[in-house]
Amino acid sequence: MKLPLVVLFVIALGAFVAVPVAKAQLLTDSKEPAGSPGASETATLSQAQLSYVRPTAKIEFRNYLFDAFGPYPIVGAAVAAGINQADNTPPEWKQGAEGYGKRVVSDFGIAAVTTTTRYTLAKAFGEDTLYYRCECKGVFPRLKHAVISTFTARRGADGRRVFSFPALVAPYAGTMTAVYAWYPGRYNASDGFRMGNYSLLGYAGGNVALEFIYSGPHSWITRMHLNNGHGAQGSQH
Repeated sequence: MKLPLVVLFVIALGAFVAVPVAKAQLLTDSKEPAGSPGASETATLSQAQLSYVRPTAKIEFRNYLFDAFGPYPIVGAAVAAGINQADNTPPEWKQGAEGYGKRVVSDFGIAAVTTTTRYTLAKAFGEDTLYYRCECKGVFPRLKHAVISTFTARRGADGRRVFSFPALVAPYAGTMTAVYAWYPGRYNASDGFRMGNYSLLGYAGGNVALEFIYSGPHSWITRMHLNNGHGAQGSQH
């Protein structure tokens, strides 16, 4: 895949595939009056722990289904297939409607396997791999947060950030599955690894898009996020 097409691939995945998995941290103000005993400690705990509300199993599963089989992965697969079609990758599938159809199904399958692997392993490791926007300000701190989030996850009730094996492995699981399940026979593990690198790059680009672009203006999209009444735990909406 040529470099300009890689850039387009990252932008496509960031704009169309990764948006529905965005999660925003919940800010919880301390109810203890300022100046009362323990007020400063409570404020510290509020920032360090109460800003994170771990999603329920229902919310996690709902996000998994939407991220794996919802409209955004379908549109993302169509866009990625168009890029692969222009690059004639793989050449054995040729051009025309049939070739494009194969590429759409392939890209959708890769995304579905990737998302399923990330979700399944995250459940096994007790991790929350959903994306949370940074509470910091400034372009570079937020950019750093988005990139680091590609390789990390939240763990425990306090949402401490840890290195995430599921987040790292999932993109390669998707491409390796494609290589050995439906790609032409000449493709091997090295091709799967190379494609996995692009997939991981696309995931990072998606996080950057989530950090700087996402706003959730439509109710059916905002239902997938914890920064609103529909998704927040204990919501009465």
